[in-house]
Amino acid sequence: MADADAGRMVTSVVREGERDEIAVEEPLEIRVDGEALSVTMRTPGNDEELALGFLHGEGLINEPREAGPTADFAANIIDVKGPLLRDPGRRNFYTTSSCGVCGKGAIEEVAVSAAPAAPGPTVSRALLAGLPEKLRQPGFERTGGMHATGLFSAEGEPICVREDVGRHNAMDKVVGRALLDGELPLHGRLLCVSGRISFELVQKAAVAGASVLVGVGAPTSLAVELAAEQGMTLAAFARGDRVVVYTGAERVSD
Repeated sequence: MADADAGRMVTSVVREGERDEIAVEEPLEIRVDGEALSVTMRTPGNDEELALGFLHGEGLINEPREAGPTADFAANIIDVKGPLLRDPGRRNFYTTSSCGVCGKGAIEEVAVSAAPAAPGPTVSRALLAGLPEKLRQPGFERTGGMHATGLFSAEGEPICVREDVGRHNAMDKVVGRALLDGELPLHGRLLCVSGRISFELVQKAAVAGASVLVGVGAPTSLAVELAAEQGMTLAAFARGDRVVVYTGAERVSD
C-alpha cells in the first residue's frame, strides 16, 4: 500500500485530553462514463481498486478498465470507463461500511451469477489456520477500526492485503487489484478475511473464482449455504492452530 494512501486512512481526535488515532470513513461515488452508479462508505485509499472490484463483484465488468478521478479531480469520485456488461437495472447501490447490501431486497435481487468453484488447491489445515497471522494490518494496529482481506498463494505466501472500515470494501480492493494484475480467476489462490464471513463476502469470492475462503470470525447461515452451492471451501474461526471447515473439506488435508 502506498504511503500516500496510508496517510489518508487514519486521522486523529482528542478524547479525554489525549490524542487518539481513528479510521477515516468517507463516501465514494463510483461513476461509469460520467454517470453515477454507486455510493459506498469506505476508508480512502486504493479507490480505483475498490471501484473495479465492486463492479466485478456485481457482474458488471470482467476485465480491467480505465478508472480514476474525474477531469476536475473532484474529491471522493472515481469514474470507470464503460460500457458495462449488462444494465444494472434498478438495484440500489448505496452501501455502508458495515453492510454491503443495505437497501437491497430479496436474496434473488442481490445474487450474482458465478461459475462453480474450480477444483482449486489442496491445502493443510495448519496452513489455513495460520493465514490470519500473515494478514498485515497496520491500520487496525493504529486504530482498532479496520477490516482486512488478504490474497495468498496456495503455499500461504501473501500476494495482496487491503484494509478498510468495510469488510466488503477490503474484499473489493483485493479483487480489483487482482483484476488489474491479471490474476482473475483466483482458482489457485486463497482468500482470508479478518472478521466474520457473510453471504456477500462468499459471493464476491465466488465471482472472483476463488475456491477457498478463510475467516477469523464466524460464518453466517447464508454464507455456508452459498459456499456449499458453489462448491467452495469455507473455513472459519482460524486462530492459532485451529480452524473449522464448514464446506469443501475435500480440499483440506490434515
